[in-house]
Amino acid sequence: EVQLVESGGGLVQPGGSLRLSCAASGFTFSDYVMSWVRQAPGKGLECVSTMHSAGGSTYYADSVKGRVTISRDNARNTLYLQMNSLKPEDTAVYYCAKVGFITYSSESGMYYYGYDYWGQGTQVTVSS
Repeated sequence: EVQLVESGGGLVQPGGSLRLSCAASGFTFSDYVMSWVRQAPGKGLECVSTMHSAGGSTYYADSVKGRVTISRDNARNTLYLQMNSLKPEDTAVYYCAKVGFITYSSESGMYYYGYDYWGQGTQVTVSS
């Protein structure tokens, strides 16, 4: 059974740092693209960061670019998100998500990821 278990969230002051972890099991972790997705209170889902299976290609949302780093340890089946210089607007539930499929639209020139499994989420609260 596929399982994604996030940890590392908590309360942090503005400007502080957190390191989130996602322990994966039930699939060949090294073969799959993985993402961190967050949902702030009253808002929809936002893809924070994505890393391809080999770790060579990454994506960061403009809202976090320069402040966060995604990484993965395929030997440990673990995905990480290092977050620095945290802001109150970073307050959200952070989910680890497995990409089940990727499609490409020649019309838009965009790639689209479909998530087939999600973790339970870990709460990040940035407040003084």
